[in-house]
Amino acid sequence: MRLRNIRGAKEAIAASPFVVHEPEQYRGSWKDFFGNRNLLHIEIGMGKGRFITELAALHPEVNYIGIEKYESVMIRAVAKREAIGECPNLIFLRYGAEELAQVFAAGEVDRIYLNFSDPWPKDRHARRRLTSSEFLARYRNFLAADGQLEFKTDNRSLFDFSLEQATEAGWTLQAVTFDLHHSEYAEGNIMTEYEERFSAIGNPIHRFIAFPPVEHPLL
Repeated sequence: MRLRNIRGAKEAIAASPFVVHEPEQYRGSWKDFFGNRNLLHIEIGMGKGRFITELAALHPEVNYIGIEKYESVMIRAVAKREAIGECPNLIFLRYGAEELAQVFAAGEVDRIYLNFSDPWPKDRHARRRLTSSEFLARYRNFLAADGQLEFKTDNRSLFDFSLEQATEAGWTLQAVTFDLHHSEYAEGNIMTEYEERFSAIGNPIHRFIAFPPVEHPLL
C-alpha cells in the first residue's frame, strides 16, 4: 500500500500527548496506565480514527487503544483526538500488528476490532491479511479467553477468506452478515470513513464476531 507522505506528521505524532511511545513498558499493566480496572478494547489498523474516537466517547466505561502503523494516516486520528477534548479512556499507538504481543500480555485485551483491513489481494500475500491464521494465532497471545474479535469489510473475497481461516483455526463465529446495514445487527453500528464511502456507492458491508478457541486442560 502506497501512502502519501504528510509533512510534519512524524514530528506531530512524536509530540502528541495522546500517543504512547515505547508502549512495551506497559505490557501487562495497561489497567494501571489508565488508572482503572475497566475492560480494554483495541482497534488494529484504526486509519483516520473515526470509529474508535466515536466509540470511546460513547463508552467512557471502557478503555480504548487505537493502533496504526502509518504516520501519514495516524496524524488524522490524532487531529480527531485533539478536537474532542477530554477523553481519558482513549490513547493511540504507532505499532505494527505483527508485533503486538510485545505490547499486550496474555489475556490483557478483551476485544479486538478489525475494520476494512488491507485485503492484500495477491495469493502470495495471504499471510499478511489481518484475519489470516497466522494473525489469529498472534491475537490469542493477548486476547482474553472470553474475549472477541469483530471484523468488518466490504471486500467479499477477503470476508470469505476470513470466515474460512477463523473456522479452520477453531474460532467460534457469531453475528455473521453479508449486508450489515440491512441486517438485524445494524442498530448501534458505528461507521468508519471507509464504511461510509463504500456504503454510499452501494457496496454491502460484511461483518462477523469471532470468539477464540476454548483451551482444554490436559487430562
